[in-house]
Amino acid sequence: MKKATKIAVRHWKFVLAWNKIILGIAVANIALLPRVWISKSLLILPTSTSNVDADLDNSDDLKTKEVGFSQQVNPLNVISSIATSDNVLKKVWEQDPQKTSYKQLSEYRGLFDVSPENDSTVISLSVEGSTPKLATERAQNLIASLKERLQELRQDRVISQSEFIQDEVRQAHRKLMDAQKKLNKFKEAGNVISDEHDAKQKVITINALNKSRVEALAEAKAAQAQTRILSARLSLPPQTALKSLQTKGTETSLSIREKLSKVNISLQEAQTYLTDNHPRIENLKFQQEELRNELQEDRVSDNSVSSVAINPNLADRHIVHKLILAESQAEAMSSKAQQLQIQINYLREQLKKLPTKQGILMDLQRRYDMTKKIYNGLVTQAEKVRLSAFDTYPSFQLLDEPFVNNEASSPNIQLIILGAVLISIFGSVAIILLQERRDPLISPKDIQQKNFPVLASVPYMKGLDTSMGEGINEKVEFQRLASAISLLHLENKSLMIASANSGEGKTTVTLGLANALLELGFRILIVDADFRKCELTQSLGYYGQSIGDLQLRPINVFENVDLLAMRVPEERIAEFVARGGFEQRLNAIKNSAQYDYILVDSPPVALTSEAAIIGKIIHNILFVVRTGISSRNCFHDSVEQLKRYRAEVIGLTVNDVDSHNEKYIYSYNVNQQIQ
Repeated sequence: MKKATKIAVRHWKFVLAWNKIILGIAVANIALLPRVWISKSLLILPTSTSNVDADLDNSDDLKTKEVGFSQQVNPLNVISSIATSDNVLKKVWEQDPQKTSYKQLSEYRGLFDVSPENDSTVISLSVEGSTPKLATERAQNLIASLKERLQELRQDRVISQSEFIQDEVRQAHRKLMDAQKKLNKFKEAGNVISDEHDAKQKVITINALNKSRVEALAEAKAAQAQTRILSARLSLPPQTALKSLQTKGTETSLSIREKLSKVNISLQEAQTYLTDNHPRIENLKFQQEELRNELQEDRVSDNSVSSVAINPNLADRHIVHKLILAESQAEAMSSKAQQLQIQINYLREQLKKLPTKQGILMDLQRRYDMTKKIYNGLVTQAEKVRLSAFDTYPSFQLLDEPFVNNEASSPNIQLIILGAVLISIFGSVAIILLQERRDPLISPKDIQQKNFPVLASVPYMKGLDTSMGEGINEKVEFQRLASAISLLHLENKSLMIASANSGEGKTTVTLGLANALLELGFRILIVDADFRKCELTQSLGYYGQSIGDLQLRPINVFENVDLLAMRVPEERIAEFVARGGFEQRLNAIKNSAQYDYILVDSPPVALTSEAAIIGKIIHNILFVVRTGISSRNCFHDSVEQLKRYRAEVIGLTVNDVDSHNEKYIYSYNVNQQIQ
């Protein structure tokens, strides 16, 4: 965690710049984005709609089926597409008070969102507006325009399909009427009711006629037998008795008898196929009764004025009348039997022809039924066209009225802030990783590759004690460093403490090393060669002397510790060092006083050009690196630059190491001293 913090702090400028940009964009969005309110409402469609199915096999039935929403044509998708169509939105746009703000209908369409909800028959409707009132009005206008458009589409569909269907219906109706006329005409002409019923009735009639014929023949034989008996009693043949009676009677009685005989025959024929209550039967019976009355009256008048030539006895005359009636009845029954046989023969012929007629009837009936089914199917199809318009363009109901929240939905300040924070975090991490990849921190592996000995590892110190007293003396690691330096053979006893960049602790190491060498009994000269910042001089509370001062002398800081501080104009620093001014003054000081060690606090090697020249003069370099601060690339470049100037790096000092290492270093040095 500490390492990550150091890495982040190392690139704080880039991170700060990035966060300023993100902050500016977020503030601009919050301040400049227009306020938008959203009106929301819900539309619902029925779960199923009625669909009439015309079945030609059973055209009298109208089958009602539930219609599910197919995946190919989902009514929810149809309604959603129509709601955002140009025709619907154009009507809403024409009523919009801000229509001049939207030059194209495609821009205006972006204010509306119509989407079906999953696994339901509900459509969600969202409309944007610059004010709550405007958003609500737009939603209401969209719903009204959608209803009008759906009704128009239904009417167009019905009209376009009905034109063709109506022509087919009219043609089918004409064919149905023609088939019905032919069927009725055949039934009337052939007196056909139905095949089974007609045949049954004919058989029943034939049986009845046969029975009546047998009865008529029986009555005729009985009448003939009675005629023979009466003729035997009179000892006269029937014809002779009839002629004898005719000579005695009048012409009127003969005429009445002929009429009565005809009426009897007609009555017998009519009773074979008509009921007793039929008007014709009643009329014939009435005529028969009148003729009998007339004949009776005529007999009475004849009895009063005439006599019988054959037998003056009244009984003989009565027998003659019975003989005549029996003869007439025998003839009538025989004639009736003949008529019945004629009818029986006719019905038998009709019964033989019945299969042929039945085939014709069945063909006509089949044609009629098929024509009727086609007609009913077309009529049902016409009804289905009207109803199917609602299946294709179903009606919807308003489930929730348009509703707008009091707070604007856009811009979403919380979302903008959250987005800015996330972008800031991820962007900062990306910048740090990118910068670290381009210029990573120095690692122990980098130090090992250079084969430089690590002379000391200095822990982190919150502050620098510039009194050169016990605060620094307590730093055992500097004592280790001083001991290591004292064992080395340094040319001219001079040592340059350098680092690649500023802030890596070279000034701190310089003061700590001077204090440790002082503890070892050496006389020290500290030279502040960082002419631009002069941090060492300022930390000791002094002000450097000008290089033009001929009486340039070291400043005694503490006993056996002197400070050489020079003030050089920034534009002349490179010239002062390159032309040997620094070397001359340093040599003059060394010759005027005897110092055991000369410690030079140099400027950063990677940031200045004079540091390498100073390294060439001093020759011995103690390079300071700081964990979490020093750059790998700068470290390598600085070491290579010093090598090009033939400066020798005698060792490294690692600054700002972990605190737990400090205990180890201390205990190690104590053990060394004990040994």
